[in-house]
Amino acid sequence: MSNNRSGVFIGGLMLGATIGALTSLLVAPRTGRETRKLLKKSADALPELAEDISTSVQIQADRLSASALRNWDDTLERLRDAIAAGVDATQRENQALQRQKPADPENPDSLTQHLESS
Repeated sequence: MSNNRSGVFIGGLMLGATIGALTSLLVAPRTGRETRKLLKKSADALPELAEDISTSVQIQADRLSASALRNWDDTLERLRDAIAAGVDATQRENQALQRQKPADPENPDSLTQHLESS
């Protein structure tokens, strides 16, 4: 989760820096020609910046996906273990009940008393 936050932070930092640089160029006390040159350089750098942000986001998405898959695999394994333990416990209880014979299978009260005493 912290990897995802750091990727978002880095992307935001890059975007904020770009916006701040453009804003400072527009309000700076330079001639129009100098400002246009700086704006052109900044505009030329935008595709590279966008590619860097895209790569960063893709790396973070891959990490998040891998983490989710690991968590899913762990959860699935624990679920399988819990089901197997439940099946084993049920089989043991069933065998224990089969070994104990009720006093009178014809009498439902006798059977109920036997099950309650177990």
